[in-house]
Amino acid sequence: MSLPKRLFVLVAFLIAAGAPVHAQKLAPLPNFQEDWVRDQEPFRIAGNLYYVGSYDLACYLITTRVGHILINTGLPGSDTMIRRHVEALGFRWRDIRILLATHAHFDHVGAMAAVQKQTGARLMIEEADAPLLADGGNSDFNFGGKGPIFEPARVDRLLYDRDKVALGEMILTVLHHPGHTKGACSYLFTVRDSARAYRVLIANMPSILDETKFPGMPAYPNVQKDYAHTFRVMPGISFDIWLSSHAGQFDLHSKWKEGYHPDAFIDRKGYDAALAKLKTAYDKKCQSGGNPGVGKIR
Repeated sequence: MSLPKRLFVLVAFLIAAGAPVHAQKLAPLPNFQEDWVRDQEPFRIAGNLYYVGSYDLACYLITTRVGHILINTGLPGSDTMIRRHVEALGFRWRDIRILLATHAHFDHVGAMAAVQKQTGARLMIEEADAPLLADGGNSDFNFGGKGPIFEPARVDRLLYDRDKVALGEMILTVLHHPGHTKGACSYLFTVRDSARAYRVLIANMPSILDETKFPGMPAYPNVQKDYAHTFRVMPGISFDIWLSSHAGQFDLHSKWKEGYHPDAFIDRKGYDAALAKLKTAYDKKCQSGGNPGVGKIR
């Protein structure tokens, strides 16, 4: 059996094993910030790309003539807010066809199962994060081991570095940027309006959790090496607009204002500075032996 097929079998088994979990009480959230559930007015970023997340947990809607793509779903229960945002922008909730995530932490995929059930959309995830979707985060190398944190979701397609996700006129390139989670990834694609085309990067920024230990941990022995790879490749990405998993990471609230202003998100300097700051934290953690924490969950 090929590796992709074996992984699909593994995911299917984990989902089957976790089937009774839906009726169980979820484990307490490992972390919570008020801005993760604070409302944020949805808006058009550029072309057919829209912001539909909370004040800090970024969720993105990419619309096409044959349906829509939703990236990230926030905390458990956030499906109600996201649906309200999608419909306020004039789009139909049931037209969401594909679900993606920048990584499978509870604060970005917590409502994935609910959205999947309501829309019938196909859920696609980088293969290394697929077990987390299947067991509700219980296998998370930092936060797992206490039971499911969110409702498990069915994975319909495993993604790999440089894979393409296509819907209608849209083609997204998957960029595997591991470290924050094993399957953390960014998405690169082009949107257009009447004036021009914009190359967009939804970046999974490689912040390091307090709980992560270098050079490795029993459940993630190559974590330091994976971060090194990510810090090596991310500076070379070419784009016009960059966004991220958290609004605070790309300074959304100083850039956004009412109306349509895509140029506000053209910020190469901000991206390079954010990466440099995270790289400094990574280097410090490497030099200290990997024990001191250097950042909160992002």
